Amino acid sequence: MPSISPLTGEPIKRADAERLAGVLKAFADPARLRLISLIQSAPQGEASVSDLTAPLGLSQPTVSHHLRILTEAGLLEREKRGVWAYYRVVPSAIAAIADLLTPPRKRATKRTR
Repeated sequence: MPSISPLTGEPIKRADAERLAGVLKAFADPARLRLISLIQSAPQGEASVSDLTAPLGLSQPTVSHHLRILTEAGLLEREKRGVWAYYRVVPSAIAAIADLLTPPRKRATKRTR
């Protein structure tokens, strides 16, 4: 993630803008947003592909594709256990996106509450 928000009034570097755009592109898909929500709200805070296909109404290959994109963007962690892979949300990645998209004045107000 870039260290400077595009909302600070300072231009961000091209490489930082490209990285942030890639993460936001991965994040900005309805199925992927639902996946993040389903995983985060799962009892153990993790889920496998088989846990996610029915709630999404998507096939296993489609769910796996979306999970791969979210993992490559750094929004999910993947842990292989036997034949199953389990996914967890990376809270710091979600917090970094929120922080980058919060204008500096609102960030200061939020922290002083």
